[in-house]
Amino acid sequence: MRRPWRSMRKLGRQLLAGPYLVWIIGFILLPIVIILYYAFTNTSGAFTWDNIAAIADPVHVKSILLSLKLGFFCTVVCLLLAYPLAMILNSFHFMILAEKNMNQTSFIVLIFILPMWMNFMLRILAWRLLLSNNGIVNALFGLFGFGPVKMLNTPTAVVFGMVYDFLPFMILPIYNSIARIKPDVIEAAKDLGANSRIVLIRIIFPLTLSGVISGIVMVFVPALTSFVISDLLGGGKVLLIGNVIEQEFMQGSNWNLGSGLSVVLMIFVIASMAVMNIFDKDQGGTAVW
Repeated sequence: MRRPWRSMRKLGRQLLAGPYLVWIIGFILLPIVIILYYAFTNTSGAFTWDNIAAIADPVHVKSILLSLKLGFFCTVVCLLLAYPLAMILNSFHFMILAEKNMNQTSFIVLIFILPMWMNFMLRILAWRLLLSNNGIVNALFGLFGFGPVKMLNTPTAVVFGMVYDFLPFMILPIYNSIARIKPDVIEAAKDLGANSRIVLIRIIFPLTLSGVISGIVMVFVPALTSFVISDLLGGGKVLLIGNVIEQEFMQGSNWNLGSGLSVVLMIFVIASMAVMNIFDKDQGGTAVW
């Protein structure tokens, strides 16, 4: 009597996985297949490499190099800001644990997660107001005698928006990696004569490298493929590869060329994730894939 019951339970689990499989096929695999079809065909449906080779066009080369440059700067700034913030957050965590007040820990984590709950467009539009010539940032500069600084519609404004939007994705994995380090390990290193700098370089950073790599991937990939931030804060003057693809799809209605450029961008994303995955495995961390 037990075997039919086990078979029913197994069938029930398989049925529960059905909606997930439909989601994967309909919203992940099918769009990829469509993009690949358009990428390797022309308007008449004949096979061609021209859409892929179009990445060699000077305009496209310039846009993808600018995307790599701004994505790199965004990732570096996020890392420089996120690591000390994660360490400060972890130190607060231990202080609160000593007081046995978990509500304060949840509140501090909420402060960093809260921006992710807000509407993406509202956050970027808020930065557009802040960085405008009559915005709050220039008003603060005016208090110190500085004239209005042109920040909006520049690559700097785009990097500001990217850092603000993607910083939580760098903080959270680093914070989780730091939180997993046992205090006994740090205390043992200090008992052996290591100062704070040695503890940071030799103990904390190597043990958190997997979180750093995960954060780099989670920031660099969306920064590389971003187009809304550059469109709103760049004012059409900062043309990233995402903006070029968006224009081919929405304005030029050239799905073939847009798909070809999307495939090239996809290759860049997969390559960057593969490189980070190799470094992560070498360090014994949790792989991205």
